[in-house]
Amino acid sequence: MTTITVKASRAYEVKIAPGLLARAGELSAPLIQGRDAVIVSDSNVWPLYGQTVRDSLEQAGFRVDAFVFPAGESSKTPQTLVELLTFLARKGLTRSDALFALGGGVTGDMAGLAASLYLRGVPCVQLPTSLLAMVDSSVGGKTAVDLPEGKNLVGTFTQPHLVLCDTDALKTLSPAVEAEGWAEIIKYGMIRSRRLLDVLSANPAGSEIEWVIAHCLEIKRDVVASDERDNAVRQVLNFGHTIGHAIERCGGYSIYHGEGVAMGMAIMTRACVRMGLCPEECRTVLEDLLDRYHLPKTCGMKREDLLAAARADKKRRGETITLIQPEALGSCILNKTDFSRLDRVLEVGMDL
Repeated sequence: MTTITVKASRAYEVKIAPGLLARAGELSAPLIQGRDAVIVSDSNVWPLYGQTVRDSLEQAGFRVDAFVFPAGESSKTPQTLVELLTFLARKGLTRSDALFALGGGVTGDMAGLAASLYLRGVPCVQLPTSLLAMVDSSVGGKTAVDLPEGKNLVGTFTQPHLVLCDTDALKTLSPAVEAEGWAEIIKYGMIRSRRLLDVLSANPAGSEIEWVIAHCLEIKRDVVASDERDNAVRQVLNFGHTIGHAIERCGGYSIYHGEGVAMGMAIMTRACVRMGLCPEECRTVLEDLLDRYHLPKTCGMKREDLLAAARADKKRRGETITLIQPEALGSCILNKTDFSRLDRVLEVGMDL
């Protein structure tokens, strides 16, 4: 088992190993004073792992209820959030009890937000079952739901009490859901780790998974520790996301998050190469990895639509936005600029 300690406003451990969902009760019980628990999950994940987690929690002495919502980004809304909060109130959950977020990024985001809001804060244990959630969204404390006007516009920063990454859960992912996790992994390599890019390029696709997850989380741990509330250096984790979120929105959220991030990284990197801001190898290595992990490199949407969607980005400050630009393999910089610059990036980078 690999254990990583995240030192933020609340310090907590992230554990990575096979078989951890069956140990959720044992590992979380010492951290939770109360013994009422609500598992939050979606209609895809609950039939696979719900009973395993319920049994584990009950064996550890918890009284367990479950809130299961329809799977997909379309459920990540204020309406579903209010339904979850109402469920918690009717069950009589107290501040000493806990939520367990069993699922991918949508579940983790929404359960984490509910935990931060209900009674002004109850413990939340993250049980990520997708690769994307394991390497990124379950750690760092960002929680949110979407509005029609944009992605993740209603949220809080609230750190979990524990994160358990059961690598056995990766065996049941569809190819598309697994691929979007690799998009975030490639992102970590592009922003902070030439070594990770070399490992991804040299080894069979998908190998060294426990090391890969841990390496990504070590990068995120260090960035979050230095800028928990996303005001400075933490924004580097958004490489590919400003354009990616715009692509998701323009696609009616029918596009996987990781696919949007992949396209966003590719567009930004091609633009930077063509504008002389980074070497050609940034483009070739990134595009080779996107091909290797079956991820898209461009999109057919209209530039003006993407630019309009990007104006709803939660990271916008007035008429400025911070673009994350590659300067070398394993290194990205922050460029605080205006929307005309993003328009130029889209113009230069959208074509292969």
